[in-house]
Amino acid sequence: MPSMESSTTHSSDSESDTKKPDRSQKLQLLKINETGHVQEVERNFSLFAICSVGIVTGNTWAALGGSIVIAIYNGGPPGVLYEFIAVSVFYWLIASSLAELASSMPSSAGVYHWASITPGPRYGPIIGWFAGWWNTFAWMCGTATMASISGQTCVAMYGVYHPDYSPERWHVFIAYLIICWACCSIVLFVNRALPIINIVATVFVLGGVILTIIVCVTIPYTAGTGHATSSFVWAEWSNKTGYNSDGFVFCAGMLNGAFSVGTPDCVSHLAEEIPNPKRNVPLAMAAQMLTGFITAFCYLIAIFYAITNMEAVLEAPYFPLSSIYAQATSSRVGTTALLFLILIPILCCCIGTFITSGRCLWTISRDGAVPFPQIFSKIHRVHKNPFNATVFCGVSCTILGTIYVGSSTAFNALVGSFIVLTTLSYLAAILPFVLTRRFSLHSSSPGPYCVRPGPFQMGHYVGYAVNSMACAYMLVFMVIYCFPYTKPFDAASMNYSSVIAGSVTACAALWWRVRGGRYVGPRALVDDEDEWQEDSMQY
Repeated sequence: MPSMESSTTHSSDSESDTKKPDRSQKLQLLKINETGHVQEVERNFSLFAICSVGIVTGNTWAALGGSIVIAIYNGGPPGVLYEFIAVSVFYWLIASSLAELASSMPSSAGVYHWASITPGPRYGPIIGWFAGWWNTFAWMCGTATMASISGQTCVAMYGVYHPDYSPERWHVFIAYLIICWACCSIVLFVNRALPIINIVATVFVLGGVILTIIVCVTIPYTAGTGHATSSFVWAEWSNKTGYNSDGFVFCAGMLNGAFSVGTPDCVSHLAEEIPNPKRNVPLAMAAQMLTGFITAFCYLIAIFYAITNMEAVLEAPYFPLSSIYAQATSSRVGTTALLFLILIPILCCCIGTFITSGRCLWTISRDGAVPFPQIFSKIHRVHKNPFNATVFCGVSCTILGTIYVGSSTAFNALVGSFIVLTTLSYLAAILPFVLTRRFSLHSSSPGPYCVRPGPFQMGHYVGYAVNSMACAYMLVFMVIYCFPYTKPFDAASMNYSSVIAGSVTACAALWWRVRGGRYVGPRALVDDEDEWQEDSMQY
């Protein structure tokens, strides 16, 4: 029979095993973040800084103006305005769905992490695998697109003072390379200054749109050139796509708006670099979406009222926005100044997209979902950032930029690919969440696939409605955005978004066959670990 001493000792050991950790143990737990991974990056972003990242990386008005050539054929000014309103409504639904998941499972992996958990243990690994690939390469396409818009803006500024200048695509490519690697270098070497850089960049983003609106409203009046009629801005539908159905043209034209507002997940990829991410990530998403819509809508109204010759805009040789600005200001100096006001925010946005794409590649690398994970999953010991992953993103953007030299439709393809790939990744996270009855099924079985509501939750019925409408939009419009932009079309004017998205999917499938058998993927923290983590945020 065991002695009383041994029995007492055993009882004491059991109590010590079940009680919560003391302060020193909680401080040790700080090394394990909300994803269950070792905390390798510094939490140097405040709530204000992370909101700034969302506003700068989203940069809705600048992205909308820089890519307006995509939508101007789909209805003219009324088409662009109403298409932007419509797509913004749908992206508010998507953003709300992602914010709820971010509040429940904050992770720098973002949709890759959520898509690995919401389908459950049977399908989670493979769905999360593909979501990670789609989201990572989407942000690489987004980075390449913003660098391309920056290059076009620089060439347009040169062309303003050289009327006889005949732009070549390789001219844009040279500017593209300089901008691409300058922004990449900032992300690589000044990681600790990124919060301050984004806060300052927010001033340029908001200040730039305010000054542009003031100029477009006042200069045509004082110069005597006048403004466009309200009928031209709000009612005169103009279909120059070659498609007969105005309804289809309207839906296809929503691509431009989707590109400008379709970045609700960008702040989620910094979840491991901010305090209290369960609360702060959803707040940053809301700030990004609200600021983006207000600034972009006001900007569109201002520039459309400044147009006096629509044919000149449609026939602009390289950058239609420069023609709009020239009509608004009636001077070279004014045109150059407005182009400069949009160039700076776009450059800041390019920095933000490098931040996001590098974090995306790093998070899927640390789970072994890509080749050479031991290289891309490393955090630089000095700069405390995913250095190797960010460098690879720079190399990838350089390669994507060469496509622009060979094809004038490459820019549109990059825009479309960004939207299609991000849509696929969002769908991979949200649709399984709906099909598995949201939180009700996951929370009933504690363990690595336990999903509990965070501080932001929409409730059972509202959540179902929002998630379902978001999924319906993505399922339908993901197909529409792959159609050719105009008719008739040939090999040069074809929409290659589906080709790029298909190639990424094929590469992901091939690597799954090679590596998938050994892949585990992200996990949710078990209940006790999650509770300790929340307690440890106090220290």
